[in-house]
Amino acid sequence: MTISKLLVANRGEIAARVLRTAKARGLATAVLSHVAEQEGPAHLIADEVVMIDGPTPVAAYLDIPQIVEAAKGIGADAVHPGYGFLSENAGFVAALEKAGVTFVGPTSEVIDLMGDKVRARAFVEERGFPVAPSAIEDDDPASFVERARAVGYPLLIKPSAGGGGKGMRVVREDSTLETEIETARREGERYFGDGRLFVERYIERPRHIEVQVMGDGQGNVVHFWERECSIQRRFQKIIEETPSPALTPEQRDEICETAAGIARAVKYRGAGTVEFIYAQDGAFYFLEMNTRLQVEHPVTELVTGFDLVAEQLRVAAGDGLSAVQADIPQTGHSIELRICAEDATADFRPAIGDILLLDEPQGEGVRVDSGILDGGKVTTDFDPMLSKLIVHGPDRAQAIARARNAVQNYLILGVTTNSGYLDAILAHPDFASGDVSTGFLAEQSETLTAPGEDVSDLLMAAAALSDERLLSDVMQISEMHRKMGGWRN
Repeated sequence: MTISKLLVANRGEIAARVLRTAKARGLATAVLSHVAEQEGPAHLIADEVVMIDGPTPVAAYLDIPQIVEAAKGIGADAVHPGYGFLSENAGFVAALEKAGVTFVGPTSEVIDLMGDKVRARAFVEERGFPVAPSAIEDDDPASFVERARAVGYPLLIKPSAGGGGKGMRVVREDSTLETEIETARREGERYFGDGRLFVERYIERPRHIEVQVMGDGQGNVVHFWERECSIQRRFQKIIEETPSPALTPEQRDEICETAAGIARAVKYRGAGTVEFIYAQDGAFYFLEMNTRLQVEHPVTELVTGFDLVAEQLRVAAGDGLSAVQADIPQTGHSIELRICAEDATADFRPAIGDILLLDEPQGEGVRVDSGILDGGKVTTDFDPMLSKLIVHGPDRAQAIARARNAVQNYLILGVTTNSGYLDAILAHPDFASGDVSTGFLAEQSETLTAPGEDVSDLLMAAAALSDERLLSDVMQISEMHRKMGGWRN
């Protein structure tokens, strides 16, 4: 099939990132937008901006009939969903298929299967891949609590239709089990419209390792190696890297081939990620499969040299995979930091404001996938992630040094961000040694959120007064602070 015009059904940094590759491939491009949004990089890149409406901006991006009609109305051959919103919605894929529009991603059947944690787990287990001990509510709702107890503590409760860490609860004592089950059920109904649950043995001090896969829909699959995603706050990833410092070459091959095997079994089409819990003894267990491009995909691109969005578009157009496994290298080390509008010293309260000054780092081995522009406005209408800072170095130590230098020189004036918090994580000796787990941030919460030196209030005042001389002077002061390692944005 031919794809000549692509609609990106998303916004922010991921929309801009997809559009750049689409335009480089010579496609006509369009992107969705809501009237509440400020102009961003995606609006400047796309050939066409398609306005959508709804009771809230998020509701507009979830309006399947409206988006399908928008795609048909502009003559789009294909829709790229980015991530979030409708990227893993089987109903959206089916609606596009019915309208004769290509979905850049897997089939609706695969999304439906792998999006249900219980069905996905059963599919994987039946084919001999490793899963953690568990109890599934649907097997026998009346005995669910007793079967959960039999798995043994600590337990991790999960919504069957969940994702992104929402609704997950860790239970260490029997006295709290039933209360936590009810809480998880309510959260599952709230976030996913589905209160079904399952529990599995919670692995103490686990690592979260995921594998990037790409399939052609005919059973041909390659992997693009693994990513370490253990630096999480409340089950949300904020720093990702590749290669994982935990794996030996033999373990790396084993976990990556396991992921590729799972994708082959489901005849996966497009880009996806198979996620695993990795125990201290080296055992690993299937966690879930994300049937979309991941936020952290740039680190994989920097160590392999492949454009994963270009690979997605190839597969969607029916051109198949561009490489065999032996052609995919893993060179150097890459780290991604999620720059978010939030105050780490105030329990990560979302931050809002006008972007008075934006100065994003540049240089060798530095990439910024940004969703904001100088003069823009940050609101609570959408996710607080503003951009992604990605670095690459010849080894992990040099990648960390490059990441620290870049984040210390990432200046966003007018909105509080988590850049100082991210720098504190990078500076921590346990992170430097690679001795971390998914509980690392909770364990080190007090040391990591201590406020550092800050000159941003002076910068804000100078910009608000439109005093160019004062602004220039304070900018010079801030540059001195950054060079001395004392900057906190």
